[in-house]
Amino acid sequence: MDTSLITTSNTLEGYKITKHLGVVRGITVRSRSVVGNFAGGIQSLFGGRLSVYVELCENAREEAYQLLIQHARAIGANAIINMRYDANEVMQGITEVLAYGTAVVVEKV
Repeated sequence: MDTSLITTSNTLEGYKITKHLGVVRGITVRSRSVVGNFAGGIQSLFGGRLSVYVELCENAREEAYQLLIQHARAIGANAIINMRYDANEVMQGITEVLAYGTAVVVEKV
């Protein structure tokens, strides 16, 4: 799937939606290790950007995004519209990241 055909909007400029295949999602659940939490705690004492946690969040979002793409491909989509992220804390220190959207088949106009 061409990632330029994944959008947060309802349409894709220059493409016609020929088929809606339904909701697709990618989900991951992540936690930071004891060492990572310690390093993040030290960083938080000095304020500013907490790179340990930024990296964790970026990795979780990327994994959820790739799983979303896999799910869309598996059902025959070549594009995803209305793509969104959501995150919830499952329990203290454990976070779920969900990427979801509508799988569609598009053709160039």
